[in-house]
Amino acid sequence: MPNSNSKLHSNHRSGREASRRELVSRSLQSAQHCLEIQDFGTAYAHYLLVLNLAPELKTTVKETFQFTLFKWAEELDSLARIQDLFNCYEQALELYPNDEVICNSMGEHLFRMGFRDEAAGYFHKAVKLNPDFADAKENFYRVANWLVERWHFIMLNDAKRNLTYLRAIESAVHSGSKSVLDIGTGTGILSMFAKKAGASSVYACELSKTMYELARDVVAANNMESEIKLLHLKSLDIEIPKHIPERVSLVVTETVDAGLFGEGIVESLIHAWEHLLLQPKPKNQDFSAGDYGRVIPASATIFGMAVECKEIRRHHRLGIMQEVAGVCLSNSVQFFSPTYAGAVSEETVEPYTTEKLSRIPGGYRALTEPCQVMTVDFNDLQELKSLAARKPWKLSLPVTEGGILDAVVVWFVLQLDDEHSLSTSPSEESCWEQAVYPVQGLLDYSVKTGDTVMMEVCCQDCYLKIQKISPLPSECGMDFSDRDDVLSLGNEAELCNALAGLQTSTKQDGSTPVCVLESTEIALLNDIAYHECFKAAMSKVLLSLKPSKDLHSMDIDGHGSGINLQEHQKKSSLSVDPDALYILDVSEGFSILPIIAGKLGPVRAYSSVEKEQHQAALHVIAEANHFPKETLEFWLSHLEEESVVLQRPKSDKLWSIIILDVIETSGLIQQEVMEKAAISRCLLHSGGKIFPQYVLVYGMLVESESLMLESAVQGTEPTLGFNIAPFINQFKVPVRVYLDLSTLPCVPLSKPAELLRLDLMNPLLNSPSREVKIQICKSGRVTAIPFWYHIHLDEDHSLNTSEESSHWKQAAVVLDEPIPVQVGDELVLDVQHHKSNISITVKR
Repeated sequence: MPNSNSKLHSNHRSGREASRRELVSRSLQSAQHCLEIQDFGTAYAHYLLVLNLAPELKTTVKETFQFTLFKWAEELDSLARIQDLFNCYEQALELYPNDEVICNSMGEHLFRMGFRDEAAGYFHKAVKLNPDFADAKENFYRVANWLVERWHFIMLNDAKRNLTYLRAIESAVHSGSKSVLDIGTGTGILSMFAKKAGASSVYACELSKTMYELARDVVAANNMESEIKLLHLKSLDIEIPKHIPERVSLVVTETVDAGLFGEGIVESLIHAWEHLLLQPKPKNQDFSAGDYGRVIPASATIFGMAVECKEIRRHHRLGIMQEVAGVCLSNSVQFFSPTYAGAVSEETVEPYTTEKLSRIPGGYRALTEPCQVMTVDFNDLQELKSLAARKPWKLSLPVTEGGILDAVVVWFVLQLDDEHSLSTSPSEESCWEQAVYPVQGLLDYSVKTGDTVMMEVCCQDCYLKIQKISPLPSECGMDFSDRDDVLSLGNEAELCNALAGLQTSTKQDGSTPVCVLESTEIALLNDIAYHECFKAAMSKVLLSLKPSKDLHSMDIDGHGSGINLQEHQKKSSLSVDPDALYILDVSEGFSILPIIAGKLGPVRAYSSVEKEQHQAALHVIAEANHFPKETLEFWLSHLEEESVVLQRPKSDKLWSIIILDVIETSGLIQQEVMEKAAISRCLLHSGGKIFPQYVLVYGMLVESESLMLESAVQGTEPTLGFNIAPFINQFKVPVRVYLDLSTLPCVPLSKPAELLRLDLMNPLLNSPSREVKIQICKSGRVTAIPFWYHIHLDEDHSLNTSEESSHWKQAAVVLDEPIPVQVGDELVLDVQHHKSNISITVKR
């Protein structure tokens, strides 16, 4: 009988195995059939069944399963079935927990939905699983810039700043402040300073999940995890005794930005004084430091001065030119950057920009002496409360040197205690930038010695606001020569008379439309060479395609008799020329290239501008230039999906010119530009062109201590012995963007060299990788490889993105370790191009 039972069990197992194989086989067939008819959801379900029944097939069906997963995820995304989408990825990761492709795809979905912390985790895991996975590296670098802002590296490398904070914290703790709360701890460095100084209780809060986890790792690595309590909270949400047992005697924080108040320090300290700190020390009375509360920094003094600066000017207001490449801009539309107080913006933006004035291209010139704008005592609760309620006040700066009024620049001195302070002045070598309030909306920006720059100051919405900046001519009769306090204008009657004589902002009476542009878009409008180059190149193409009398009068450089435009416009106003040439501009942001094209002859110009305000501004400019309304179209308004933007306007028409935005203002190549070029080539009629036709990438080897300090924390020395670098450097990115090579502190070690060619018209000339030999012309240490572009619209017309007048910035690859070199040495660069990303490494 035992033998008989054994045989029965064996037959039963064989039967089950046969059934399993049959089910797996049928499911695989069904999955394949579903893929053929693009039923990705059912195909995915079949593959799940197969992989659960037959784990041994994981390797065999892996690629097909990934394809099915990604297609089904796209469908779920389009249907807004977000939970189902994430469930599918969780199931896939249970089957393939170490699959870098699935991890990366999961991260991409999370990132698109705004879950940047979670996306970073998946991208980071994908890179760890496969350090050569280019897509995951690119995604991780992109999200790293969101999660860990680059100023963290610069500040941690600022040894003077770190030491000053350490000394102030030591002084407070040694005088009796033994319980400490660090608000906005970041990497946890100030908390560790407090613990090192001897504080008995240290608490630290951080809102960012990424920074909180990073601080947790840093504190543990420095053997303080049991001595510092980290809270993943905003300080406004901390409660006693829920989160900390009792009120603390010391709050330390550096939640300040270039404009001092922009990170919410006032709001957080009001809450701290009311709910988390011991009462402040009574004045003129002696108590132990541990018996009362205090804040580091103790106070701040804000300073400001008026400056002339061409670089600030060209990013915030149009130049005085009457026209750009034949298109008249003056008086038709008023353009403002978002910082302008009177401009209507769709989003709440900071009332200032930031610049490191010591490195601004072209430099700056002070028009006034530095003036004290205001002071704030962070240890005075009533003063903090009164800041937001305080009415705007007037401030006057006597002009000491004539020039053009471009901005008011602001910085501050942070008084940590009675003995220790930090200055963010442009004359100080520090990690700080300055806050810049551009001057806009005036009739005349010139000032002369003896004039006065007037402005209004207030603290609203957690920002220091400086607005209504205007020059008061000396002829108005106000004399500041005998005044000690330039903040005061004397009695109210004198102030009213002075304000009545001010040359104030241009009146927006409704006759002149207002258009708010990003500062980079204004800089583009001011880039005359850019528009003239496009005008000449477009003229050349149109002339070759339609050598009619309408185009013959325009010479190849774009400087002809202006063609018979009035006659052409009369014809166009009656009906659209059936033989018109079609031009599509899909460049990013606000662009007047379609209008420039439309003035070259009988064309139909299509713009991809999306914002209604921008479309209205283009219509006004077109009308002011006697441009037929029917000739300008906004292509995206005709589309249900942006993905079909490159399709032809009519079935019987192809594009004569397609303008692609190839280079970002930041200095990087635009995403998916080569894919767009591939589509564009199919949509050009014979003789049509893509602009640009090709791009040459140039670079050189440099030694730059600044780029190293801005890219990674350099060991433990700047952080005063604390081990922080290995943790925050996980979020370093190899490429620095928005650089100005003209002012970058660096020593060139080689001459510029061509690194790569990207051909949009002839892809056969492109190579995904190239080795470039670079000759060393100066001894030193190679720390970075700055790069820029020569953008060739055709063989005769090109733009150099490194020109000082260019609206583009530059970028640089920063090496992990410096490479010592001698004159005559030769380094070989491995240059690779992958999905619009350039990778540059030094071959050893």
